[in-house]
Amino acid sequence: MATHEKLKGYFGTYTKGDSEGIYSFTLDSVNGKILDVEPAAALENPTYLTISDDNRFLYAVAKEGGTGGVAGFGILDSGKLSFINSELAPGASPCHVSVNKENNLLLSANYHKGSADSYLLNSDTGNIESALSSAVHEGSGPDERQEKAHTHYAGFTPDGNYAAVVDLGIDQLITYTLDNGQLIEKSMLHIAPGSGPRHLVFHPNNTIAYLMTEFSSEVLVLKYNSQDGNFEQLQAISTLPADFSENNQGSAIHISSDGKFVYAANRGHDSIAIFKVDPESFQLDFIEHTSTEGNWPRDFVLDPSEKFLIATNQNSSNVALFARDTDTGRLTLLQSDVKVPDPVCVKFLNY
Repeated sequence: MATHEKLKGYFGTYTKGDSEGIYSFTLDSVNGKILDVEPAAALENPTYLTISDDNRFLYAVAKEGGTGGVAGFGILDSGKLSFINSELAPGASPCHVSVNKENNLLLSANYHKGSADSYLLNSDTGNIESALSSAVHEGSGPDERQEKAHTHYAGFTPDGNYAAVVDLGIDQLITYTLDNGQLIEKSMLHIAPGSGPRHLVFHPNNTIAYLMTEFSSEVLVLKYNSQDGNFEQLQAISTLPADFSENNQGSAIHISSDGKFVYAANRGHDSIAIFKVDPESFQLDFIEHTSTEGNWPRDFVLDPSEKFLIATNQNSSNVALFARDTDTGRLTLLQSDVKVPDPVCVKFLNY
């Protein structure tokens, strides 16, 4: 775990209001405060970000007029971002982006196009060299928002052998092999119709994954087979109180690096649900809900020391900071008045 006193991070935002693009910030881990929120790069709707393992490059989803795609930046010592290049195509921009450990391959998920896309990166310069492959999904689901495929997450499996792609529109988790960056379908897990799977995170043992659903507001516990890329569902557990009947949409999901706690965000209930991981079955037991002290928590992150958690409240344009008890997993509010316009994603540098 990191022991740095000052930890640098970035917010991705919607620029439909006052936001200028990507914002940098500092977490003062001694005093428990978020400081120095300031613009780091101007970009239209950089709603999701990812950072290379070596902290040299940041990649963001990007929009420019009637085109969308991905943009690359160099990370300067000051925390500012230096634009490298972008790879754009006609149509809507993606909603998720990830990069592999070697920093030579980037994946994006495009909600509006229902596609997963791969890009070749130059690991030395950070340049986005070219678009390599696009896997376009087909189908629909029973919910009114499932009129077509809506890919929401595209990430690398821990072994680096596959791309795991989550599609909210067709209730599927699809595994692709990466043949020189080409996405070739390997296997598929059908999720309960109308559940709207959204985001995925792997347990540090690399054989268990946790999938957040948006419509049914559940965490699904999955067993992952690295030999064939298959997933098998073991458990489904709600992220909401039993008596909550108002509108809610599940959003982000993260796990502590010791594999003991899973956190899942609720938009509508405006909370983070905290779960304890059974050390033998890896299934989840609910601990408690913690209010995000704002409206519509789109994302959150554990800091590198994992003694803090930061949640981004998109519709109230505020960010909340919590102290995290590493033994119990519980959260204690430290700060909720940090202003960031229309915040979506939050990422830290790797320490």
